[in-house]
Amino acid sequence: MKEKITAILEGIVHPETEKGLVSSGIVENINDSDDGISVTLAFPKSRDPFINSVKRQAVEQLSAAFPEMAGKISVIVKEGVAKSKSKQPQKAENVSGTAKIKKIIAVSSAKGGVGKSTVAANLAVTFAAMGYKTGILDADVYGPSQPKMLGLEGFLPEAEEHDDQTYMIPATAYGVKVMSIGFFIQPEDALVWRGPMATGALKQLIHQTDWGALDLLVIDMPPGTGDVHLTLLGEMKVNGAVIVSTPQEVALADVVRGISMFRADHINVPVLGMVENMAWFTPEELPDKKYFIFGREGAARLAEKTGVPLLGEIPLIMSAMEGGDSGKPAVTTSSEATKYYERIARALVNNLP
Repeated sequence: MKEKITAILEGIVHPETEKGLVSSGIVENINDSDDGISVTLAFPKSRDPFINSVKRQAVEQLSAAFPEMAGKISVIVKEGVAKSKSKQPQKAENVSGTAKIKKIIAVSSAKGGVGKSTVAANLAVTFAAMGYKTGILDADVYGPSQPKMLGLEGFLPEAEEHDDQTYMIPATAYGVKVMSIGFFIQPEDALVWRGPMATGALKQLIHQTDWGALDLLVIDMPPGTGDVHLTLLGEMKVNGAVIVSTPQEVALADVVRGISMFRADHINVPVLGMVENMAWFTPEELPDKKYFIFGREGAARLAEKTGVPLLGEIPLIMSAMEGGDSGKPAVTTSSEATKYYERIARALVNNLP
């Protein structure tokens, strides 16, 4: 059994060493018995960005190979374990561009069309206006929106080399560093990507972008709960998630799936709260009227049911729609929009672990 376990672990390639876990010297110990399988992985670098991804692959592949050991497989991780010095010259370690990011917030929605990208863009710009060094990663590889929303269509990132590594230089808009797959492709191209192509592109955006020192990185996640989401959450240490929904019952049903994904044992990302977008509409000529076009307080009821805080409700604001189309986020042109987003941004900062 031990030989088979060793072969499985060698088949898992660490992206930095480009070798299997055994050849990379990461496998420290393997114990197998009738009571279960225990593997110890010793990573030489603390906060290795690939730890979660490698650990997840090891658990999944061992579980698939030994179904009789269900519930009895453990993978123990050690970080910052020094290796013995070699007489051979060592290749410089690849350093992820995320190394100097303090906190990462994922903005997610299990259902499309609820304004997730609009919320992500306006939150990022709001954080920057509050004085935080902020970036936004457009991880919606099948439908990137941030280049248009932030007035960056046509931008092509340049690349720089330092420490024998190549990094992409992100765009900057409204004080926010921005990286998107939309900078590299035509709008229709990503729609035909297969899973491995999408996840491969996403890994490059994450680790090969020169984000520099950031207080906050906002991730505009794709809708749904698929492979791209698992790749993203495995490659980065996400500190918390924000769920965006409309008041509609059909949208709220999908929200439950999104919350469950983040709360799953193998992901375990805190859900910081829910944002109800398009909560109501108030005409300019009737400032005291509220028209609940998509239902009323649906997100508030679901937030109470799931134990997730309701961070805020954002009404239908004409400037938000116009700003998304013109590359000017609503918080840069509307004091009304700014009021709602500042309230949500402050709640997020206060709740971040």
